[in-house]
This record gives sequence, C-alpha cells and structure tokens, in this order.
Amino acid sequence: MKILVCIKQVPDMESKFRIDAAGTWYSDSDLAWRMNEYDEYAVEQAVQLKEQVGEGCELTVLSIGPDRVKETMKKALAMGCDRGVHVKDDASQRKDSFEIASVVAEFVGGKGFDLIFTGMQSQDRGSAQVGVLVGELAGIPAVSTVVDFAYADGALTVKRELEGGMKAVVKLKTPALVTCQLGLNTPRYPTLPNIMKAKKKEIETIEVAALLKADPRLTTEKMYFPEKKGGGLVLEGDPGQLADQLLGILREKTAVLK
Repeated sequence: MKILVCIKQVPDMESKFRIDAAGTWYSDSDLAWRMNEYDEYAVEQAVQLKEQVGEGCELTVLSIGPDRVKETMKKALAMGCDRGVHVKDDASQRKDSFEIASVVAEFVGGKGFDLIFTGMQSQDRGSAQVGVLVGELAGIPAVSTVVDFAYADGALTVKRELEGGMKAVVKLKTPALVTCQLGLNTPRYPTLPNIMKAKKKEIETIEVAALLKADPRLTTEKMYFPEKKGGGLVLEGDPGQLADQLLGILREKTAVLK
C-alpha cells in the first residue's frame, strides 16, 4: 500500500501578526512556525493505517513552501512517515487553493497512491478546499470532515461531521482521499529516538515550477485587520424597566423601531 499525507506549515496562532508590505497576506517575519493542527490528525491517521497494514506499506509526507517547511516535515517523519517530498515554493502564500491542489495532483499522478490524507483546512487561510480539489483533479473519491476512520480489505468506512451535530457514515473503496477533522484521533508526540531517526530519512526537493500547470482562479486584493468597535451596553435592573429602556435605545439609535 502507498499512502500520501499532505501537511502545511502555519504560524503559531499565538503569534503577533502584521500585514505584509503588499497588503495581501501576513508578514512572515518574527513568527513561530508549526504544523497545521488539522494536518496533525491526518498524519496520525496515516501512521496508524501504516501500522495496521504492516510490511510493504510506504508512507510519504508532502509539503509546499520555502525551505523552512522541512523542519515541520521532520516532525511528520518522527511521527512515523517514511520519506518526505518538499515542493519548494518561496511564494506559496500567493497561490490560491486551486493552484496548490493542482501541484499536489500533478505530483500524485501515476504514482499509484492508495490513500491520501489531508487536514480539513489550514489554520491561516481556512478555505477547506485543497483536499477535495486534489481528489477531483486526481480523479478519485474524496470524503471531507472525517471524525472516525476504519480500513479493511481495500475499503474505507468513515464517519463525517455534518451541520447541526449530525454525522454521516460513508463507505468507499481505494484509491480515495479523506480530509481530517479535529478529534479524529490523538496525535502522538514524537519520541527522542524517532526524532533522531527522522534526521536520516530522505526529503526529496522538487521545484514548484515542475509541477504547477494551472492558472489561479482567485486573487487576493487586500488583507486587513477588522476595525475596532466600541463596547456593548449592559442593561441591569427590573425586567419591566429594562424593556422600556431597551425600546428607547432602539428608537434613538437604530431604525428598527420608529
């Protein structure tokens, strides 16, 4: 079995963000970097499947970005991935979801991956589009927001999260792609011996120009912080008096009541 897991390096969400000079993305200076949280669940599920299948199973981790993403890839290798593929792109933040998915699909083509795991979405862009687009472009079925996963005899049984707390059980055969939701599993902490082993594992580098065959569908015109607004008004007292007070405020400050 051949498994691919796709990960993204994102800033730690506790970082202090600044808009870059172009005004279309955040500045990448003075930020701490980590693996996208959703992708940690994807890596863990891929490693669990590799352990279940046993001998003959190969697990590859892929990431797109500048050289610094290799540090995040090493965590995936320490968690149990066998090899890494770094698609070198110093301008990955300028590419839309379709371009990123196209790069992954171009890499996947003809390599015979039985299963592809991705996170449901990235914490910085949050489009939740790349995983399902990869499935479409690669011509394989894709299931999103997976919160439970089982594999047996070349078939998957997965539970996916729907709106309003509802769940759906989906069965499909490989090859397939799943996007992983928070809570699917408990990602493991890499042990020190595995961290040391990860340093010796192969990370192949491919220039993004060799894989990018698509034009963007979207462009980001502007990025900005939301305007600060004043605090709300808290009303306290007898309910009857509060009702009259609220009606007065609505008449004075809004067009709700006239």
